[in-house]
Amino acid sequence: MHFYQKFLGLNDFIFGGIDQFIENLGFADWICDAIIDSIHTLPFLFFVFLFIELFEYYYADKVNHFMKNAGKTGPLIGSLAAIIPQCGFSIIASTLYTNKLITRGTLIAIYLATSDEAIPVLLSYPEKISLVLPVILVKLIIAIIAGYLIDIIFRTTIEENKEIEITEEGCCKHDILTNNKNNLWLHPLAHTFNVFIFVLIITLVLNFFVTETSLTNILSNPDISVRFLEPVVTGFIGLIPNCAVSITMTMMLIKGTISFAAAISGLCSNAGLGLLVLLRKNSTLKDSVLVITLLLLASILSGLIIEFFI
Repeated sequence: MHFYQKFLGLNDFIFGGIDQFIENLGFADWICDAIIDSIHTLPFLFFVFLFIELFEYYYADKVNHFMKNAGKTGPLIGSLAAIIPQCGFSIIASTLYTNKLITRGTLIAIYLATSDEAIPVLLSYPEKISLVLPVILVKLIIAIIAGYLIDIIFRTTIEENKEIEITEEGCCKHDILTNNKNNLWLHPLAHTFNVFIFVLIITLVLNFFVTETSLTNILSNPDISVRFLEPVVTGFIGLIPNCAVSITMTMMLIKGTISFAAAISGLCSNAGLGLLVLLRKNSTLKDSVLVITLLLLASILSGLIIEFFI
């Protein structure tokens, strides 16, 4: 935490002049705030994505080998592996599942636990760092419980000692399993830029609606029907296979435009590009629909339970 505070102070020092320049451009306050807030996330995003890249470079093969041999502990192992932000882990899980190397419960546990860009974005906002641990722990608990329940109810036959080649690309056209030292710098830079653009656009939109429209009146509506509708809506939105969705959910949580329960529902159902791989590679559409339905139900139900108790 001490290092984090030092880094935060350095960040403010570096961008002090830039902040003043932006404020003097004459833009509306909501535009200036969005640009300044987004620019301040750049160092945090880069260092988080650099850490993720190093983790993938040195440990991705070990994690994948461990997953293929997890057996009955698959939901637990998969959930624990998925909470570490990794580019394309849901893609790897989908490929393993379609080749009958992991169970249905393990696949859905990984989908539920993975957070895509949510954790890096939260870490880039120091004032919201207290949300990181609750998001990770809640998603982990949901994933483990749902994974084991699904494996108990829906038994899945898995094959052992089967070797496969994973050729799918992650975000930024990134080869998720190629150990290329150039990627240690290039991919974090590309990923940081892409996420920064998403954060800027989303922040501009949210700031506009919060300051220039009556959206705040709607969001502060204590009507119980509105509160319990949020996790349902975000659960369905989370199914969109794009990293922009997890960024949007996280930014809305940061800005206070959706509840914690609604954010959890959307982040749980958002499995990134993994769902596209599942739909494309799975031998039966019926099984893919079942997986997506179970994922959606687990996400929405979790969100509704959290909304009820907090």
